[in-house]
Amino acid sequence: MNGISNALNGLYDISGVEVGQHFYWQIAGFQVHAQVLITSWVVIAILLGSAVIAVRNPQTIPTAGQNFFEYVLEFIRDVSKTQIGEEYGSWVPFIGTMFLFIFVSNWSGALLPWKIIQLPHGELAAPTNDINTTVALALLTSVAYFYAGLSKKGLGYFSKYIQPTPILLPINILEDFTKPLSLSFRLFGNILADELVVVVLVSLVPSVVPIPVMFLGLFTSGIQALIFATLAAAYIGESMEGHH
Repeated sequence: MNGISNALNGLYDISGVEVGQHFYWQIAGFQVHAQVLITSWVVIAILLGSAVIAVRNPQTIPTAGQNFFEYVLEFIRDVSKTQIGEEYGSWVPFIGTMFLFIFVSNWSGALLPWKIIQLPHGELAAPTNDINTTVALALLTSVAYFYAGLSKKGLGYFSKYIQPTPILLPINILEDFTKPLSLSFRLFGNILADELVVVVLVSLVPSVVPIPVMFLGLFTSGIQALIFATLAAAYIGESMEGHH
């Protein structure tokens, strides 16, 4: 019993280990990671401001800005329709929100001067540079595809876990647990690696080399947003259709 108790105490101690310094707020007795909230609010404000500008004064003959926002909407609709099918309409807002939030978050890490804002502890960075954000987005996706399957098929949705044979039940259950893990760690790892590469190159060769690397980072950041949104739509479509 003492060995088990010591092992549990060791695991508890490990759970309290933190990498780097973080800035926290105390809200209603809860400790909140303020760095992520601040940068997420900035991203949300950018998206809301852009949306207000886009719909404030629509023209019969679209302006350049209106054309751009209409193109973005059509692009999101195409991604949703391709992955979900004919019942994609109600899922466009969800897929669009995921894509735009991740896209702007990723780009904010490269374009916004977060480092000049001084905090008592830690420093600001892109919201998707924090594992808490990517896990939350992945869990939202999991809730969405479970909701899609249950709303379409009812409790019959769970019959997919014993298809094509009940022997595969553990594997099929494990598959649904690995989906949010793969989504969150793929996004987090790519964004973190991109920012670390830029920081290292800036410290070594501050004038020339980081510029093309930053442009490459902007491209890969956009690709990561598209991958996340496409996989989210594919999981929703799969849960509604019932095929693997």
